[in-house]
Amino acid sequence: MLAKIFPFTKWFDGYNFNSLRTDFIAGLTVALVLIPQSMAYAQLAGLPAYYGLYAAFLPPMTAALFGSSRQLATGPVAIVSLMTAASLETLATAGSPGFIAYAIMLALMIGFFQFMLGVLKLGLVVNFLSHPVVNGFTNAAAIIIASSQLSKLFGVYVDSSPHHYETIWHVLGAAVHYTHWPTLFMGALAFGIMYFLKTVAPRVPNVLVAVVITTLLSWGLGFEHNIKANQTDIVSPKAQSIMGQFNSASEEVAELSKQRTRLMAELTTARQAHDSVLAADIEHNVSVVNINMQQAKEEAHQAREALRYLHFYGVPQDDGHLVFYAKEELPKGAATDGRTWRIRIGNQSLPQDSIVMTGGGAVVGSIPKGLPAFSVPAINLKVIAHLFPFAVIISLLGFMEAISIAKAMAGKTGQRLDPNQELIGQGLANMVGAIGQSYPVSGSFSRSAVNLQAGAVSGLSSVFTGVTVLVALMFFTPYLYHLPQSVLAAVIMMAVIGLINVSGFIHAWHAKKYDGVISIITFCSTLVFAPHLDKGIMIGVVLSLGVFLYKSMRPKVVSLARAQDYALRCVSTHGLKECDHISMVRFDGPLFFANSSYLEDKMMEIMRAKPSLRHIVLVCNGINDIDASGEETLSLLIDRIRSAGLDISLSGVNESVMKVFKRTHLPEKIGEDHIFATMEKAISTVYPLSHSNNREEACPLLTACPLPIK
Repeated sequence: MLAKIFPFTKWFDGYNFNSLRTDFIAGLTVALVLIPQSMAYAQLAGLPAYYGLYAAFLPPMTAALFGSSRQLATGPVAIVSLMTAASLETLATAGSPGFIAYAIMLALMIGFFQFMLGVLKLGLVVNFLSHPVVNGFTNAAAIIIASSQLSKLFGVYVDSSPHHYETIWHVLGAAVHYTHWPTLFMGALAFGIMYFLKTVAPRVPNVLVAVVITTLLSWGLGFEHNIKANQTDIVSPKAQSIMGQFNSASEEVAELSKQRTRLMAELTTARQAHDSVLAADIEHNVSVVNINMQQAKEEAHQAREALRYLHFYGVPQDDGHLVFYAKEELPKGAATDGRTWRIRIGNQSLPQDSIVMTGGGAVVGSIPKGLPAFSVPAINLKVIAHLFPFAVIISLLGFMEAISIAKAMAGKTGQRLDPNQELIGQGLANMVGAIGQSYPVSGSFSRSAVNLQAGAVSGLSSVFTGVTVLVALMFFTPYLYHLPQSVLAAVIMMAVIGLINVSGFIHAWHAKKYDGVISIITFCSTLVFAPHLDKGIMIGVVLSLGVFLYKSMRPKVVSLARAQDYALRCVSTHGLKECDHISMVRFDGPLFFANSSYLEDKMMEIMRAKPSLRHIVLVCNGINDIDASGEETLSLLIDRIRSAGLDISLSGVNESVMKVFKRTHLPEKIGEDHIFATMEKAISTVYPLSHSNNREEACPLLTACPLPIK
């Protein structure tokens, strides 16, 4: 019982100092990859980079301590990060305090759902996500993740559009208009370093090396270059006009947001008081406010885009400060500082005395030093209701990714895995992580491979990984300030390249064409509906369930005859000739309410197609289960066949189906002498009765392998 509750106690059987040293080295190696990756994935999730470090601190240790895999490395991963951003985009602005709070709440919900699945031993629920669906979704997600980093790679800024492909089109348009070449150079350099080291020296932590080199370059070259300016320092009538429009629209949005909050509170009060007239009036006012807010947001969006397309030259003044002119408005002969400047603009109105002008590239910036604040996320039932479907999808998808990785490693190490225990470990990792300000996490393929390659013996390697992240949080965060954002984009893009698996589509198509079609439809729908990724995966799940139900309702019903290898095989598949007087019919699937009428229809077709038919042998080897509807249909079928002057027998009835027959007295109805253990026994018994007075010259049931005739 103790080992079941605390599975990590099994680690120390035969554990020695060499094992400890190996785990320490493996844990440190994984941490060197995890620290930069976690920061990149946090930004993919729409969070400040340092929240990735929070997600890399407690979750890896917790998952290792309470999971069943000794080498699985848990932490931020690309797909879960993308799903987190997609789930929360309708609730709050990415990076805002509200968005962060919702992300932490989502981690708590995912953890609780996974934990309960594990406790209730419902790990098999992940089977609802079939391999073709996951393959299609993963390939689409990899493309979405990689393309979402293009704006950071080119150093351009655009507003998000309703569809991801529209956003990417706007990014490419902005990149044509203006690409910040130092930013692109930093990203390309990081790509080159990672690819070179991965090819030449795979044991070297290529991500860490790329981060260190580019951060040092960024610091030494002054990659980031921001200054604050007064609005009067921007000598451009066009820019002044657009800034005025943007500030007016932004302030209107803020005011309307306050009105909507007040009206929603009044609406709740009116509904509680059952005042339907007042509630209807307030609902009308809320609709008006929403329309006005949408218009104001669109005006702010147009102004923001116009400001982003304006580029300025800085002209030094006698007192040392810069005055900014739009490119087309620069006075002739004016000496500039040699930089191209842009206005940094977000969702808030621009303060007149401290407008941020950026003349360099974007960096990670300040990272709080020390541990995160430990607290339980505030419970909000409305937020929970909104996030519940996303939490379920991310829970299943994240666990499926984790258990797939764990199984792959267990195949190499010979370790026994317990999927339900792994669910408990992943659930606790997310719940404990949420208390430590973590967003949702899962098992990572790349870091688990590093952990295995480094020779990790037990989950202590993940404990050492968490401790290393703790040390980084306590002492090394100031050194990450100058890390370029484009390098983090390159880290993400490099990591997700391995998720693209075209052979998965081909394999699914070769296995079953409908699986290939489902995989392709899931892939396309995920791309089309992005950033609403849940729609893509739900379409795939619905298609998979639809195919399953269709196959269950219409299982294969085949006629059998003797083949050249003496086995009884499908007539249509092998082009065999049937016996005129005996029909061997095999039903492949459970016989239950959804398909029992289908069996009856197929039997009637066989009877109509063979006028000389005398006996039907229902081969029950494929019937592994039967319900009341199936048994009732079979009973009526016996009556119908015999009333037509034919006879029917059963062969190969298994134990569970026979129990149902005995409880419903079907053997007495059909006759004990009409139930046979094997097909061969049925043929040898039925043949002489069915061929009396009209013996065939060469019966297809006997020709290839003659049987003794009684």
